[in-house]
Amino acid sequence: MKTKQKKPYVSVIIPTYNRGWILAEAIDSVLAQDYKDFELIVVDDGSSDNTREILDAYEQDIIVLRQANKGVSAARNRGIAAAGGQLVAFLDSDDLWLPRKLSRQVDFFKLNPAAVINQTEEIWVRNGVRVNPKDRHRKPSGMIFERSLGLCLVSPSAVMIKKPLFGAVGVFDENLPACEDYDLWLRISCRYPVHLIDTPLIIKRGGHGDQLSKAAGLDRFRIQSLEKIIESGRLTESQCRAAVFTLHDKCAIYAGGCRKRGRQAEADYYEALVESFGKEKLKLGSGEAGRQKN
Repeated sequence: MKTKQKKPYVSVIIPTYNRGWILAEAIDSVLAQDYKDFELIVVDDGSSDNTREILDAYEQDIIVLRQANKGVSAARNRGIAAAGGQLVAFLDSDDLWLPRKLSRQVDFFKLNPAAVINQTEEIWVRNGVRVNPKDRHRKPSGMIFERSLGLCLVSPSAVMIKKPLFGAVGVFDENLPACEDYDLWLRISCRYPVHLIDTPLIIKRGGHGDQLSKAAGLDRFRIQSLEKIIESGRLTESQCRAAVFTLHDKCAIYAGGCRKRGRQAEADYYEALVESFGKEKLKLGSGEAGRQKN
């Protein structure tokens, strides 16, 4: 285990669970960065494969934290709590960084001292084949909250965040087994611009069977996140209206899918949830319409 000495400027956090077959490639891509003032914290979230042996081989080059399996949010949060850097970057254990990823992001913050978060573009690889993202996945830059409601437009492996931001908006929600990143990006993007470095500096790899993003029924966790952000008091009126409309759409689609699959009680729950936000939606919609007429 690496012994901390002076505090690094950047803390890199890799959460991992039973990814021994691919983990070393992620670690090596961090150690190969041209920017060197960083610490690499790998949080082993209760792996039962050969992860321990792989991590032990790196000796002093990395910091290893081990815990019982609690999920990716808890693993990332453990890394955030241990991070000594002023800037925090995440790398999923199935993704890779290109060598200038850290240096470009650190330089961005130096040139834009008011910024609190930035992300880079990415290269998508599915089952070993490069694919092009659809237009709806194209990353915007700036105040991206409304555009982020429909789907997640920020990648954990692509972001760098000033550590005090977690004190302002909170960390990853450990009650969400998936879409925990969508939840955090909503809390950030409703208040702060998310800046884009329009250069692909990560390789986002997919297609393997243990990806959380491949699990069925993920929209129920996005709906839960939307409920939270609507009720948080953080949103402007226009942001709240947009979030309520998105919640209505997602609930209607999800409830319809539940009915098709014979899950009547679950469908009833999400249809009732739509009704519970109905008056707020009408109030916000009529308020906006009134302003437009004036």
